[in-house]
Amino acid sequence: MTVVNELIRSEADGAISFGDYTLEKKTKKDGFEFQGDLYKVKTFKEITKLEKNGMFVYESVPGTAVEHFTTGEDGVFFRAFGEGDAQITLEMEADSEYTVYIDGVNVGDMTTNLSAKLSISVELAKESVEVKVVKK
Repeated sequence: MTVVNELIRSEADGAISFGDYTLEKKTKKDGFEFQGDLYKVKTFKEITKLEKNGMFVYESVPGTAVEHFTTGEDGVFFRAFGEGDAQITLEMEADSEYTVYIDGVNVGDMTTNLSAKLSISVELAKESVEVKVVKK
């Protein structure tokens, strides 16, 4: 079972890890500085949410733990852990097309609308999954 005990941390590879789906009460950490940006994480068994400079980045229902989360022009990459299936919503670029890979398997293309949100479902069941959302 993987959780991020400090709620959010930076990794040696330039990524961040965050979230603890084992918590019974909502817990948050605000003002985490990473590469010139300020992050805020709220997490517990029902939801995990990440904001960057006050803007939405990631949300899972129920809560998850996320390792090696990176974003760039190519897309978003991370590994998610949890106790059951989760709905993950990501902030992407508006009106853009992405290919979604879960554990290396292409699960299809998705297009964001003007809200720029992209939602995917993952089967965790006490296992982790690697998620890659690559811009086309």
